[in-house]
Order: sequence, then structure tokens, then C-alpha cells
Amino acid sequence: MKQFERLLHSIDRKYRKFTDARFNKLQPQDTPLGFKLMGNEAMEQGLFEPEETFLVRKLLDKAEHFVNVGANIGYYCCLALQKNIPVIAFEPESQNVKFLLKNIQANNWDDQIEIYPVALSDSIGIVDIYGGGTGASLLKGWAGTPSNLAASIPTSTLDLIVGDRLNNLRTLVVIDIEGAEFYALKGALRIIQQSPKPIWMIEICVHEHQPQGVPINPNLLSTFSVFWDNGYDAYTASMNPRLVTREELEAIVNSGADTINTYNFIFVENGYDLLSGVL
Repeated sequence: MKQFERLLHSIDRKYRKFTDARFNKLQPQDTPLGFKLMGNEAMEQGLFEPEETFLVRKLLDKAEHFVNVGANIGYYCCLALQKNIPVIAFEPESQNVKFLLKNIQANNWDDQIEIYPVALSDSIGIVDIYGGGTGASLLKGWAGTPSNLAASIPTSTLDLIVGDRLNNLRTLVVIDIEGAEFYALKGALRIIQQSPKPIWMIEICVHEHQPQGVPINPNLLSTFSVFWDNGYDAYTASMNPRLVTREELEAIVNSGADTINTYNFIFVENGYDLLSGVL
């Protein structure tokens, strides 16, 4: 038995050595967006999330700081750093972190970004993350990811790490953490309530990618309520943003019929003119 375990460990070490050597040979390449990047073909070609990319670039024009939760390989971080906006990035998945670090270094932005290889939630601790790449999630069964594709990672909260540092700064926060956004927001109430209120762009799936047997996101209404209860309006993150109301969301939860047809949303302070502020 011990001999077999030693053999498995030897194979694992050789495989890791092979993949690390292959990774080290790869180099970020120029993209149509004006910076170097590697790790995702659509991002490298400037084809990734075109509407969201357009909106983020517009919102960054009025931002003084950028926070990216679920930074992945650094695509949106690079959009901000390209505009000389300081960045705080969170990415727990180890392979994504390797790409993120390499992409930042390739553009010589090392001293303009804080990178935290942790997941954000409502408490500190250690949890499992399932899958990898752009689909890595803290939710078991998310998007059909097998439960055995798991790794242990640390968690913290946005309030603990960032605290009051962004008070009095116009801040843009982008969150894409595959179903775990409600818990991250519960750990970010101090920042949600700060002045001026940050602008938030968040992926919140209504029915997409839910674990088997879950027709509608069980935290859908609670996630939006975090903002509605703290002086925000909700809009679709689309080329023609429209207001999302509590009544519409309650109807979706009660009926199971999705009338929004998007899973990216923007949250702004009550009364903020999003159309003139973005387009």
C-alpha cells in the first residue's frame, strides 16, 4: 500500500512539474484592447462579454478605485489599470491566480494592484471551491460541476480586508463569483453603506447554472434586497439598462418565470442617472 502511494505521489509530482514548465513557457500576448493577456481565448481576442466590457469601461471613466471580486485571470483588472485606476482584486482559484499574476507583470502594473488569493464571504474560514476557470464556484453542484472537483480555500470578508479605505472615493465594484454573491455582500455592508456609494456590477443568475433540482436562485430576492434596503436602485447591465423593481423580482420568485433575461446587474445610489452617467 505504501509503495502504491509513493508511486501516486511520484506521478503527481512529475505531472505538476510538466504543467508548471508548460505554463512558464507561455507568455501574455497583445490584445485588441491594448494590453497583454493570456489564459482565456475570448478575453485574449477582445470578444469576452462585449456589453459588460463596454459598460465597465464607461463606468471606469468616473471611478477613482476599482474592486474586482472573482478577478479570474485579470481581464477587468487590466481594463482598470489601463486607465491608471488602482485595483483591489480577489481570486481564490490557484490556476487563475497564476494567470492573473503573470498578466499583471506582463503589463508592468505590479505596484498598482493589491491581489488577495481568498474567496469573499460573510465570515472568515475555510471552504471548498468546485471546478476551475471562469466557472469555479463555492456552490456544490453549480453548473453541473462534479463534487469531486474540489479544493479547500480560505475565506474572508470585504469589510475586514478593505475596511474604510475607500470612503470618499468614487468606487466601482465588479463581482462574478458564480452563485456566492449574496454571502460576499453580507460581508460587505460597511462598503455598501459608505459615502459616496460605490457602483456595483454583479453577476446574479436568476435560473442559470443552479444546482440540480433548484429552478430559481434561492437567494435572488435577498441579494437584491441588500441593495434596496441600503439606498440603491437596480438596473440590468445591458446596452439599454432598465430598472429592476422589487415587484418584478417577487413575481419571478413566485411564478418561476424569468422576465429579466439577463444575469448581470448594476446597482447605483437612489436617484443616480445611470443612462447619462454611462452612455
